[in-house]
Amino acid sequence: MFTILFIAFLLTDLLLRQWLSMRQLRHVLQHRDQVPEQFSGRIGLQSHRRAADYTAARTRLSIAERFVEAAVLVAFTLLGGLQALDLQLGRMFEGEMLRQLMLIGSVLLIMGVIGLPFTVWRKFVIDERFGFNRMTPALFVADSIKTLFVVLLLGTPLAAAVLWIMGNTGTSWVWLAWVTWIVFKLLILWLFPTFIAPMFNKFTPLDQPELRERIEALARRCEFSLKGLFVMDGSRRSAHGNAYFTGFGKSRRIVFFDTLLNRLNVDEVEAVLAHELGHFKHKHILKRTITSAAMSLAFLLLLGWLSQQIWFYTGLGVIPQLGRPNDALALILFFMVIPVFTFWVTPLFSWMSRKDEYEADRFAVHHSSSTALTSALLKLYNDNASTLTPDPLHSAFYDSHPPAVKRLQALAHGTT
Repeated sequence: MFTILFIAFLLTDLLLRQWLSMRQLRHVLQHRDQVPEQFSGRIGLQSHRRAADYTAARTRLSIAERFVEAAVLVAFTLLGGLQALDLQLGRMFEGEMLRQLMLIGSVLLIMGVIGLPFTVWRKFVIDERFGFNRMTPALFVADSIKTLFVVLLLGTPLAAAVLWIMGNTGTSWVWLAWVTWIVFKLLILWLFPTFIAPMFNKFTPLDQPELRERIEALARRCEFSLKGLFVMDGSRRSAHGNAYFTGFGKSRRIVFFDTLLNRLNVDEVEAVLAHELGHFKHKHILKRTITSAAMSLAFLLLLGWLSQQIWFYTGLGVIPQLGRPNDALALILFFMVIPVFTFWVTPLFSWMSRKDEYEADRFAVHHSSSTALTSALLKLYNDNASTLTPDPLHSAFYDSHPPAVKRLQALAHGTT
């Protein structure tokens, strides 16, 4: 019965996402040759066509990737791939902790290798064709090695700790594993700005006095404490522009991509930053963190129950090994299949995110300039080849930000 339910949800998920992707393709390409009236005179036809073609190329790749991911999931579960891998590792390793860690690592490695061609195609074919990629193959390999090192260095102790908790703390393991996960996330937040990010990029203090003064004044008006303003050499890898906050507490810092500073003037940078500060002032980050923590606990509680049900394993093509711990098996199966059963919540979280974006826009307009924010958004839409004409249903299902037309209309009418 569970097998039939799994197949039904998987097909529903796959077909729904395929239908949405095809709607997106048709809608974007149908509007390729006409700039929306709201952007007439501000976005050129060539730029609009480029954005449509870029969106279409990425959408086609995502369709192929989605079918491959579904095939891999079925191969690991119903076709016995995970079962065979678990049995083989059981013959190779006698230590139970090592065997289970190797099972987790092997699955992640296999999935990473299968997904690698899509990453390479996205970056070195699609982004290269549209002028976004600035990463060399050597830098890509170096980044991949560093990423693997970080994952092994931080992920291995986490996995080992969770497996030990699952196997040695009885029915209370869920709560102890949840606390471990929360502590780990806080550790990553602390490590990222000072240890992890500098492994990949160079960060230098912002050396534009006028911009620094404007930002510091904005932060004071918004009662936002800053430890530093930094510029990141994002242009080494991509022509896309961005800015982000990192750290927490008194260690919070603002990081600008150099590509962003090269395109926006002082007023526009201030407006974009005011928008980001709006997320903090309205506690969007805190709310998302609490929501994430609550969902993590709910998932762990569900996993705690499912891991004790034999049908959970057999329904997914796996027979647990008798006399040996199957905690890693339960973890892998659960996190492989849970997206299949929870795809329907995607539009809810997308709607919540768009609501927060409108609220942050209102904050930005109040503390900076509506004209400057509009101008900055237009430049970012243009430079990042963001489509101005997404399919409404596709946008409602996936998009974390409001469609360009609706967002600029709200700014123009003061209804953000």
